[in-house]
Amino acid sequence: MIKSSSRINKLVSECLAIEAESAKEAGMLAYMARAMVMATLPHSKPDGNVFQRVNGDFTLTMIGNPKFGLPYGSYPRILLAWMTREAKVKKSPVLELGKSFSAFLSTLKLSQSGGTRGDATRLREQMLKLFSTQVSCIYENRKQGVCKTDQFMITRSFELWWSPIQHENGEISKQSTIILAKDFFDELINRPVPIDLRMFQALRRSPLQMDIYGWLTYRFSYLKKSTLIPWNLLSNQFGSNYANNAQGLRDFKREFLRSLRIVTVMYKEANIEIQDEGIVLKKSRTHILSKKNRGDLA
Repeated sequence: MIKSSSRINKLVSECLAIEAESAKEAGMLAYMARAMVMATLPHSKPDGNVFQRVNGDFTLTMIGNPKFGLPYGSYPRILLAWMTREAKVKKSPVLELGKSFSAFLSTLKLSQSGGTRGDATRLREQMLKLFSTQVSCIYENRKQGVCKTDQFMITRSFELWWSPIQHENGEISKQSTIILAKDFFDELINRPVPIDLRMFQALRRSPLQMDIYGWLTYRFSYLKKSTLIPWNLLSNQFGSNYANNAQGLRDFKREFLRSLRIVTVMYKEANIEIQDEGIVLKKSRTHILSKKNRGDLA
């Protein structure tokens, strides 16, 4: 309880800093690919190299490279937010990580710590996993008799140098570069979901909390009327680590509500009602306002 209260206090302080300056003003406006918000990455290390999330008629399937495995946890989410922001701002699928890995860690507000549990080690591992993953997005509505699919790799190619080679004059001869796959780049450019990167960094201890924040921001950007989201659908979308039975649903509900409480400490505008059947999303101010809805809900 003490740890929980301490974290709440820390989040409140970070929330006040975020409220004092918009994401754009702070240079922290980022984006997520819509497909990765509608159905999210694994929270913890998955069994095997195939992972699937379901959100109504939408199914996200990820296939990891057998050499590296599937991405999971907070680091791929932070990476995706940075990648999407870079691609969106520069309008290019070619992303340069900077002249050193330590500089890239600083860009992501991560520590330089190595070792098994250090940020540097775990980020390196998740980069290799994420950049070599294949994604399949399927929309199937049997009532309408329609099935649509998009299949793509995250990257077309990448070259990562943890210790770039320097000439005697100090110039870097090699720096890490990612080239996004065309289909994924198009997804990022055409259908991005705006987020505040500071929120991702504040919530990064919990991938579930990061996912809830991104999902609420996306849903509230177009929500026109109160909508009930049943617990079983929420479990399909966010809770693949739980058993597919009544006890598993209860366990998921408990953890989801705990995480939702943390997120709404930061995202105060989120208007949500908890019911026995699920949660009700009510018309709310989206966390990142676009020009067209900046005057809504004033």
